[in-house]
Amino acid sequence: MSPDALNSLFSLFIGFALAGALASGYQAFAERPAGFGLLQEGQTPRRFAAVPFLVFAAPFIIMRNTLRGVQVERRRVEFVMMATVIAGFWSLMSGTFFVMTLRAAGVLA
Repeated sequence: MSPDALNSLFSLFIGFALAGALASGYQAFAERPAGFGLLQEGQTPRRFAAVPFLVFAAPFIIMRNTLRGVQVERRRVEFVMMATVIAGFWSLMSGTFFVMTLRAAGVLA
């Protein structure tokens, strides 16, 4: 495996791990699962504060909603595959940003 492919795989895994940690932390704190409805709740400053959170937690929320939709609504395989690809790409991008931030801070070599 090439170093670039390994780096991308690492970023993908970091993105999903970060998304899961954020969504689980929110659920433990707020005692309800995180969702995209946060953009429609509360005052305007609270809505703006939800945007950065949702940017990084979105892959977990997309996959959770997709898997729940498969069990409850019997969604088609094509829809599940498309949602998985979207969540994976989103995770790769947020993981890449997070890894680049860690490198800029000097935490990673």
